[in-house]
Amino acid sequence: MFDWDDLKYLLAVARHHSTLAAGRALNVDQSTVQRRLLQFERRIGRPLVQRHPTGYRLTEFGEEMLPHAQRIEQAVLAFEQQVEANRRDAVGVIRMTCPEPLVFRITQSSLLDRFHARYPALQLQFITSDKYLDLTKGEADVALRSGDTDDEALVGRKVGDSFWAVYASRQYIERHGQPARVEDLQQHALVGFDATMSQHRAAEWLRSVAPNARFVARSNSVLGLVYSVKAGVGVAPLPTALGDAEPELVRVLGPVAELTRIWRLLTTAELRRTPRVAAFFDFVVEEIEALRPIITG
Repeated sequence: MFDWDDLKYLLAVARHHSTLAAGRALNVDQSTVQRRLLQFERRIGRPLVQRHPTGYRLTEFGEEMLPHAQRIEQAVLAFEQQVEANRRDAVGVIRMTCPEPLVFRITQSSLLDRFHARYPALQLQFITSDKYLDLTKGEADVALRSGDTDDEALVGRKVGDSFWAVYASRQYIERHGQPARVEDLQQHALVGFDATMSQHRAAEWLRSVAPNARFVARSNSVLGLVYSVKAGVGVAPLPTALGDAEPELVRVLGPVAELTRIWRLLTTAELRRTPRVAAFFDFVVEEIEALRPIITG
């Protein structure tokens, strides 16, 4: 029906009895006040002000509507004050767990600069791990995590998709060739996770498609897999965000549908209501379009 912003012009004229003075109070020119008031009156179909020799006065209808406009103004001011209070309360450290390779990609972007500019009293602290830390036990405040999440104690938001493919170095391909099909992986030297990461979906997938394959190197981190593949040791599934970014590597298979998962930002329901975590979640939601290429490649 009308723009809530229109009420500012009605209230200013009611207080100052002049479109010139109202414009000064609102930091706009006189013609803007007159134009917005006229548009407002057209939208509601009734005149709100009348011009007199001594200035502007509210019409009878304008006087009737003035208390309603004042209550709306008070509600808006209260809302703004509460937002500012929450922002002031957003202080302290947010401990975020995520895979180590993401830390470099995030810190090389301008995301953190924008976050600190908005919330200078907040500090983001990274806890790097390829394993799932337990947020309910306080091991971290929030998690940027891909994969299956069955913990009902956590709440979160999807921020992107995680894609994996199989990679080999150019050096390895020159010496040993490259797999043309998933079934060919059994004839190649593989790089995989060690026993501490045996439940990772990439480890489970390799066991299912190449149960008799020869593993020449194992690691407890995704970054360790990347280094081994770059060194020409063997072939391994890697996140496309990392594999495609390495000029020495060649994507030989995939993306692998069975390894595709969702990236989520997660926390506990209790922490989600705290000002510092709520501020971080709100920021990430606004910046999803900037974050997505960082985590998906």
